[in-house]
This record gives sequence, structure tokens and C-alpha cells, in this order.
Amino acid sequence: MRSDNKAELFPIVDAEGNTIGCATRGECHDGSKLLHPVVHLHLFNSAGEIYLQQRPLWKEIQPGKWDTAVGGHVDYGESVADALLREVREEIGITDFTPVFLMCYQFESERERELVYVYKCVYEGEVKPSDELDGGRFWAISEVEHAIGKGVLTPNFEQEFRMIKGLL
Repeated sequence: MRSDNKAELFPIVDAEGNTIGCATRGECHDGSKLLHPVVHLHLFNSAGEIYLQQRPLWKEIQPGKWDTAVGGHVDYGESVADALLREVREEIGITDFTPVFLMCYQFESERERELVYVYKCVYEGEVKPSDELDGGRFWAISEVEHAIGKGVLTPNFEQEFRMIKGLL
């Protein structure tokens, strides 16, 4: 069965996003609460629907749940902007998009703590989910709202969706 690379290096950052060290994926996700940066892209079509990815069952965190269109870690030595471009290309096959920065916040679960850089864009081209995902599709906003709290969506997405809803 496929799994995440626990030896992959992530930057450890302070609350402002300044790199203060590095640690492996395994160390960042083992309950250490080492603050590490991630990027999220909320992808919309012109009808106002939001694209969600389905996390593969082999993922160690929230397997099988629906999540932000693109979500990924910033690699050690990589900028947030470069990580966003890389993750969007790798996860949904898009290279020609214009991201709009929405916010940066800290997310904490029982296993990890992330500094999340959140972007959105409107896109009308083809979305090609990679084998890193178990597919994806566009959801009406009402459909997302109906799914909240029912164990279908990741808790991180639910929290973030509530935060960005007023910014859209």
C-alpha cells in the first residue's frame, strides 16, 4: 500500500512564517506540534461551485474524506509561492491560474500544527486529479454546507470553509 514519505523535510517556522529549523514529515505529524507551513487553494468555477478533492485511503491523516482542492506542504528551502504552484500542478494538473491570497492562520489538531497559507482562484479549464488523490469534483456551496458535521469533509476544510466564506 502506498504511503507518505515520512523522511521528507519540512521547514519549521515561527508564527510569522520565518524558517527557524527543519524536521521530517514523520516528526511534524507525530504529535510534536512543530509548526510547519502548508498551502491551500480553493478552486471555483464561474458558477460559484467549489472543487473538492477526495483524499486517498492510504493517507495517514483523514483518509477518504473530501478536502480543499489543493493542500500540500512547503518543502524545506522552497517558497510558499513555489509550493503553491508545485502542489496545484501535482494534485490537479493546472498550470495556468491566478491565485488570490485570502489569509494565513494556524491550524492545530491532535497530531500536528500548521501555518496555512490560503488562496483561491476561479478556473474554467479541465481539472485532472493525479494519482495522489482519489478523484474530485465541483460541489454547490449548499451541498458543502449540508455535508458539514456529517463526517464527509475533513475537519480542517470545514473550519477553513467557515473562515473564507465571508471573503468570497
